[in-house]
Amino acid sequence: MRSSSLVALAVAAALVPPAGAHEIASASDPAVHAAFDIVDTRVTTEGGDVVFAVKVRDGAGTSKPDPKDEFAGSEVYAYVWPTSIDSGDIGFDVGQGIVAMAVTFHPDFDDAAYGGKNRHIWHPHWVVLVKDEACGGGLTVKDIPEGTTVKTPPTWPGVPILIDSPEFPLDFTSDTVEVRVPLSAVTSLAGASFDGVTAGLKVNSNIHAPLLCVDDVFKIASGDLSLPGKVAPAPQ
Repeated sequence: MRSSSLVALAVAAALVPPAGAHEIASASDPAVHAAFDIVDTRVTTEGGDVVFAVKVRDGAGTSKPDPKDEFAGSEVYAYVWPTSIDSGDIGFDVGQGIVAMAVTFHPDFDDAAYGGKNRHIWHPHWVVLVKDEACGGGLTVKDIPEGTTVKTPPTWPGVPILIDSPEFPLDFTSDTVEVRVPLSAVTSLAGASFDGVTAGLKVNSNIHAPLLCVDDVFKIASGDLSLPGKVAPAPQ
């Protein structure tokens, strides 16, 4: 599944998001691990928050990568909401790539803000994704080239990629992952669209060529990363 899924991600990421339903319903796939088998993806506004939620077949958050006991080659598991939000609306420079909310677990390194520890827990990130041939034609979290100065949010963890580590409230139930982001943390949600992905990422064995690639796509909610979901008020 790796090669075909990575190519699908890279190609479809360039598509203009079509109009569609507010949420994305996905047929269950028994070939996908239950903890990553997406069946419903939604991004809604509720009170003063924008809520990112994904429902899986069962066991949300129960599958985690095995420790490698070193940074190079270490693995990351992630629940990801790619969006049409601009990178300038979350504190980076404008037009840097695909902005995604990601909930990740990686037992071999910490990337919390202000030098905090988070390798032992699932935690949220903003990431900016771009296509990179060095990732097999798939996606990577965009590198910050050595010697380059870029705009970063206050909770950027100081690593050389476009990633942010805000402490947004995170909740797991038996089948759902949910992140609550204050509306004040996103400059604009006007017309925003989204998709859902479960994936494994890997730190490059060369550390920075690029640093972090999408290595294995478990499932794409829409099937083609066309971002058909629309951010909308939560149902009353």
